Amino acid sequence: MLKKAGLAVLATLSMLVLMHGCTGIGPKTVTRDRFNYIEALSDSWKKQMLLNLVKIRYVDAPVFLEVASVISQYEVVGQVDLELGWSNSLVGGDSQTVGGSGTYSDRPTVTYTPLVGEKFTRSLMTPIPVEGILSLIQADYPVNFILRICVQTINNIDNRSGGGLDPRPADPKFYELIEALRKVQQSGKLGMRVKSIGEDERVVMFFRAEDADEDFQEDNVARKILGLDPDAAEFRVVYGAIGMDDRELAMLTRSMLQIMIELGSYVEVPAKDVDEGRVAAGFTADEASDVPPLIRIHSGASSPKDAFVAVPYRDNWFWIDDTDLPSKRIFSFLMMLFSLTETGDRAAAPIVTVPTN
Repeated sequence: MLKKAGLAVLATLSMLVLMHGCTGIGPKTVTRDRFNYIEALSDSWKKQMLLNLVKIRYVDAPVFLEVASVISQYEVVGQVDLELGWSNSLVGGDSQTVGGSGTYSDRPTVTYTPLVGEKFTRSLMTPIPVEGILSLIQADYPVNFILRICVQTINNIDNRSGGGLDPRPADPKFYELIEALRKVQQSGKLGMRVKSIGEDERVVMFFRAEDADEDFQEDNVARKILGLDPDAAEFRVVYGAIGMDDRELAMLTRSMLQIMIELGSYVEVPAKDVDEGRVAAGFTADEASDVPPLIRIHSGASSPKDAFVAVPYRDNWFWIDDTDLPSKRIFSFLMMLFSLTETGDRAAAPIVTVPTN
């Protein structure tokens, strides 16, 4: 009898120790939750972006739902019951009861904010600032990469426009121009700075052409295509389609929505959808033979096995291959561009709070 009572007490003490060990559950969840939520938010963001590119390809309205906040609540509750009894009577006996119970709950609350109204206009329909594009170039992003994605026209030289109501090919000089600028950039002779002109501060671009070498020739090619003064050391950079004179470089930049429409035009769609008039045929005749598409987004009837990102839409799957580095680079850059269009205070918007427990 005493032996059984001792076992009961030992079991009770063990349970109490275990419950005590759970009191530090909060700090232990930080590392796990941070990385789990980062992975979940990243995956959902990529899928949302790809889905919107596909929706635009099908002339469907893009919809963005931002995750405004994530609140995780943990609760650990434990209870231990102990009952011991014994009797020395001939008809009696000894008895003991040990009971324990515990509960663990995880109740995260996720808050979503729809991108609507003024915020939608500011984030998706406002052209990317010229200063932002020049900052990327100054940060050594390839100038041909940046201009091909973010600029529609440079000094009246048109980039490709594959989406929208009026698709058209790029001016052949556009590709020649951005490649010439890239060679000048690689030589370290292309730069930008902010300069005070009167009471205004202007962004200027300059060429450091020191010797009549190959880089200098590329400098001359770029100046000639742009119609710039061959002797000027620097040029004003403004937003617009055509410069006022031969010392001004005008860039008509794209908005995020224009960039998404352009990238959406590269989405491969099932032939059946084209034949039934659900989506227009792809506009590909504009690309020169040596100019690869900006991005490759494939489609198929089943879920892909090796995809960087994949989403279902209209009974089909659309994806970017995980081995397609150029397309992955463009896609990731597209998501980063949102930070360039987020300016000013955030407007109030409807909020949907979803308890996920």
